Order: sequence, then structure tokens, then C-alpha cells
Amino acid sequence: MVDVAPIGVAVAQFAPVDDAGANLIQIDRLARLSAARGAQLVVFPEYSAYFTAELGQAMADAAEPLDGAFVRALGALAAELGVHIVAGALEQTEHIDRFSNTLVALDPDGALVASYRKQHLYDAFGQRESDWVVAGAVAEPETFSVAGLRVGMQTCYDIRFPEVTRRLVDAGADLVLVPAEWVRGPLKEHHWRTLATARAIENTVYLAAADHAPPVGVGNSFVIDPMGVELVTIGETTDAAVAWVSRERIAAVRHVNPALALRRYAVTPR
Repeated sequence: MVDVAPIGVAVAQFAPVDDAGANLIQIDRLARLSAARGAQLVVFPEYSAYFTAELGQAMADAAEPLDGAFVRALGALAAELGVHIVAGALEQTEHIDRFSNTLVALDPDGALVASYRKQHLYDAFGQRESDWVVAGAVAEPETFSVAGLRVGMQTCYDIRFPEVTRRLVDAGADLVLVPAEWVRGPLKEHHWRTLATARAIENTVYLAAADHAPPVGVGNSFVIDPMGVELVTIGETTDAAVAWVSRERIAAVRHVNPALALRRYAVTPR
């Protein structure tokens, strides 16, 4: 593992609404704030482009191709600030009444360097995301590099499936990003913290999770280190927080806890 300088990773928390222009204003402000605080990578929530509490036709109508206005705006902002930006988009599909819940990663040149379509849809706790969303196909993970660190992505409900994170780590990820719209409810905040922390500890990687601010989401966006330490946390407010992550810390943790090297089972698609 080659040593590289620590990098600033920001989680940016806000509550997206059913107004793409208003969401881009929030994204612009929080990205600038993050960059001013030293971030080289800024992570925004799931459904950052457009969101209604009840998924429906309005969200399908708001979906765009990956070269649409939302992704172009993110690319222009990333290029202006010289940072990587990751955010949740609504991607058009062949169906007029269904869309893909897609994460996009833009680099400091404004180019789309990776995308991820949510694989595990939120058909739980009384919700039915699959009524409107097309699940992503099981495929080799797309990762990208930020200043020598390899980064992978997964979305919200995916965090309940440990094999998703493990496959990202097997693909070389040092840092796993989890944009989310973690809906509030009994014990849901406890699940959010517990599952995210477990994924970081068991894989000895960093995890940066960006959630919606209340009232729909639980908030509590954070960056967790490979030993399970919360480096930064945002409570219920709209804000951005920056943590410094390094491969040196990953190497040190894996020296005392070589869990990945000691495991006896491989993860394979069902």
C-alpha cells in the first residue's frame, strides 16, 4: 500500500425537494463551503436531484439521461472548484413511469468517472421503492481514484447487505460512499449508525455516508474510519463536515486487525 497524503472528504447534508433548481442552489452552496474547508471530495445524498416523500410519477418525469442538465451542472461545479462531487440523480430508463436511482461521480475536470444504480430497493418498513425504480444489475463495481485513494459507491438500503461493501473492497476500495435517504422511524437512526459502522469495521475501510436532513431523513451524516471511529458527524442541520482520510490509517488498522486476509469465504453474486 503506497502512502499518499491525507485527503479531505466532505459529507454534505440537506433535504432535497421537488425543485431541481432549488436543489442545485443547495448543492452549489454546500460544495463551495466544503471546498473552502479543504475537501477534495464532496458527497451529497441519494435523490439530490429531485425528491418527493412519496415516490411517484413526478420523480419519473424529472429523470434525465446521464448527460442531462443535472449531471452537467455537477460537472461544471466540480471543474470550477477543482473537486470530485458525488450525488444521487434520477436516471431515465426505457419506461416512462420508472427510473433508475443512480449515483454519479464527477471529477475535477467535470467528467463523469463512475456511476452506480441502486441494487437493493427499499421494499421494507411499509415502503415500495420498486414500484417506481428499476433495480441496478449486478455487475463489477465501478470505482474511481481521488488523490491515490480508491473510492466505491453504494446507496442507502444497500448498507443492510454486507456483501455490497465487501465486493467494493475486493475491487480495491479504500473509501466507501453511501449517499442515502434514510427514512425516519422506530429504531431507524440506531440501524443507520450501527450498520454503517459495522461495514467500516468489518472491511477495515473508511465510510462516508450523506443522508437527507430531517424531517423525512434521519440526518446524522458522518465519516467513519477503519476502526469504527466517527471522525465527523452532522446532526439534524443542513451543513457540510470534512474529515481527513489516509491510507496510512488503513494500513495501521489492518496490521492489528487483518480480518480481510484471514477470511475464508468469498462473496459471489446469487
